[in-house]
This record gives sequence, structure tokens and C-alpha cells, in this order.
Amino acid sequence: MTSSNPLQQTIEALAKEKGIEPDVVIQAMEEAVLTASRKYYKSTEDLRAKFNPENGQIELFAVKTIVDDVTNPAIEVSISEAKEMYGADAEVEVGYQIEFPKRTDVLGRIAAQTAKQVIFQKVREAEREIIFAEYNERVGEVMNGIVKRFEQGDIILEVGRIEAILPRKEQSRAESYTQGDRLRAVIRSVGKSAKGPQIVLSRTDPALLIKLFEQEVPEIYDGTVMIRGAVREAGDRAKVAVYSRERDVDPVGACVGMKGTRVQAIIRELRGEKIDIVEWSDDAVAFVTNALSPAKVQRVTIVNDQERVMEVVVEDKQLSLAIGKKGQNVRLAAKLTGWRIDIKNEEEKRKEVEAQLGAFGSNDDTPTGDLEDTAEASANDASSNDASPDDTAANETPATDGSTEDSFTADTEGTEQASADATSSAITDDAEQVSADATSDDTDITERTPTEITETQK
Repeated sequence: MTSSNPLQQTIEALAKEKGIEPDVVIQAMEEAVLTASRKYYKSTEDLRAKFNPENGQIELFAVKTIVDDVTNPAIEVSISEAKEMYGADAEVEVGYQIEFPKRTDVLGRIAAQTAKQVIFQKVREAEREIIFAEYNERVGEVMNGIVKRFEQGDIILEVGRIEAILPRKEQSRAESYTQGDRLRAVIRSVGKSAKGPQIVLSRTDPALLIKLFEQEVPEIYDGTVMIRGAVREAGDRAKVAVYSRERDVDPVGACVGMKGTRVQAIIRELRGEKIDIVEWSDDAVAFVTNALSPAKVQRVTIVNDQERVMEVVVEDKQLSLAIGKKGQNVRLAAKLTGWRIDIKNEEEKRKEVEAQLGAFGSNDDTPTGDLEDTAEASANDASSNDASPDDTAANETPATDGSTEDSFTADTEGTEQASADATSSAITDDAEQVSADATSDDTDITERTPTEITETQK
């Protein structure tokens, strides 16, 4: 029920407008009256202001302590004077405090202006605290905003009744905006400043990619398909590792969608960023094999399990595709899997084997028969591990950065990574992967084998 008292109505209206509790407004008004009174009375009295809900007024008092002998009349009152005020039978003792009413109608115009400033300041501080608490709990969420202005390369967005900042370093180099554009970004951090809460957004954080998949893929939203990791080089390429908690649900196919509609919606939101969706596996070799998609891997060897180093051998024609432009593909794969990856082509691996055989041959103590057996075993190992690659990566153009290297090494540093919590689940080691090309929204998904999905251009 709305009060008929003008001050009470003002308190309720201000609280509703600013989205704060009425008690916060009352406290601000009490402090405002107290500040104005101290300026007017200019005394050393212990002044206190209280809101009286019965009459809807803010009352002012000078508080004095009861003493035997008064030494400071501004803050003390004798016990005899106190008994005169409250009666001889009143229960007053030394140490009690008595409130003496003070007039507020004499404060004047200047004091009223001071009170008004204090009220607005306190209300604004309370409002900022509410905004900070609200958005601080939403770090990692995606929010929509409208480009309002530009400040030294940073983009200021209007988000509801507040502003947020998209710093230059959090902007994708493939994107450009004009005033009035709408965009989605993830809340990276929330801080406090003299101007109020500072909400920092990001368009490059892998968390944005994860949230977009959660919005576009129902199976991810309901927990059937889990995202185990995502890495990005914003504006160029990203890799996402997924797995299914149900055997009859294909995690890669669910993320791609019918004719690529789901992944293409995310690609459009990221302004053409290519996305490789690969199947996660608790088998490190299988996971690294999948992560190097769209390249086809011949064989993978764990060189050092403790230091997490793997050697990957690919066909000569697959080397540039496995490495990627300026090492991008293997760099993202290394960051996604957490393994250092040494990529070599078959020719280089053959030379290594020949060099090892030559070293054995130079040892006079090595029997000829043993040398021949070693060579034969090496040749058999190479031939038995050669797998004929399928055509899954046919649509992916090899890197054209002029690289003629026979090998490449990528470690796990230099790329941002975000991981989504998931329970461990053993899944098939078959590599299931898709490379979504940003240059075409008109794609088709054709099923080649039960565990292979390929996105091809129509």
C-alpha cells in the first residue's frame, strides 16, 4: 500500500526507479540531513538523524551523555538536569544517553542543496554496487549490446541501462563495426572504477565459442553432448573437442547440424572464423589424431609420456595441411590436446630409419644377420602402419604460406584455451571430425561411414 506522506512517496518512487531497497534511500536521506545540519549548526554536538515512519519525517537530535559533573556541555548533561526533564522517579543513571530534538526547518536553501547532493551520491553508490554484484555473477555469460561509440580503438556498447567496454585486444581482427551495430560478446571481467562498474567484454575468448555452441546445439544445452575443450585464434580458426554421453548420439554430427546449419550459424556470428569440430577421446593418441583434422595421420608415437611429447607421421601431400598456415593447425591441436606435437612426413621418417640403420652398420660388433633383421623389421613396421587416408579432408586447401619444411613442432603455449566441465566417458577411438569452412554458408553434410562426417561444398 502506497503511503500518503510526500516524503514516504518520494522514498518509494526513488527506490523503484533505481532498483534499490527503500532502506538504502532512507539511510541516504538521514545522512544528507545530518551533513546539512552540521554545516548549519557548526557545533561539536553529537548530532544524529532518524527517519520517523509514523509521521514520515526525518528528525534531528543532539545526543548527550549523563554525567555527575559536566565538563563539555555540547555532549554532556548533568544527572540533576536529566531528572528535571524526565521526573524525579525516572530511571536515569550516569552513562545513559539522552536525545535532545533539534530543528530542521531552519537549515536553509544551501543546506537543502547539500542534502540533495548527498542523497543522489549515496543512491548512485548503492545503484553501482547492485550493478557490480549482478554482473560479477555473470562472468563467462554472453550478452547482447549495441555499439554506442569508439574510444581510442575500444568499443563502448550500450547494454540495457549501462555501458560495457570491448577493448581493442579483445576484438577479432576479422571484424569491424559501425555505430548502431548489434553484437554478442562474453563477459570477461567486472571491475570497479571511479565512474562505476566496468564491464569488460571479449569477442576472442574461447568461452564465447562454447556459449554459442550451447545456444545453437540442443544436445549440448541438455548435457547429452559435452564440450571438453575449445581453442581459438580469433578471426582465423578454432577447434572444439566434443563427446557424447549416449552411444547413439553422434557428437560431431549434432554440432554440425543438418546440412551444417548449426555450425554455420556460429561461423556467421564469428564473421567467418573456420571451426574444426573433433571428437574427444580419453586415448591420447586417438585424441591427437582427431585434433589434427582435417589432415589425415599415418601413425602417432608417444615419444615422452611424462613430458607429453608425441611424434606424428603423415603422407608427404598431407604435411602442409597438418601443419597449417604458419603452423596454425598443429599449434591449435597442441593446445587443445595438451601435448607437444612433432610432425614429420614419410620421407623424413624414412631418412631417420636409414640413419639409425647406418649407425648400427658402423658398429663392427653387430652381426650381419641382426642388421638385416633390424632393417626388415623397420621396413615392415613402416608398411604395416601406412593407412590409406580417406577423402574427408578433400575440401580443405593445404597451407600456401610457402613452407617446404619436412617437419614441424608445436607445443602447448601461445593460444588461449577454455574447457567445459564434463564427466569422463570412454568413447570410440575412431576419428570423427569436420572442418567448417567460413567461406560458404551453403554446405552439405554427407555420411561416408558410420563414424565419419564430412562438410562439402555444394
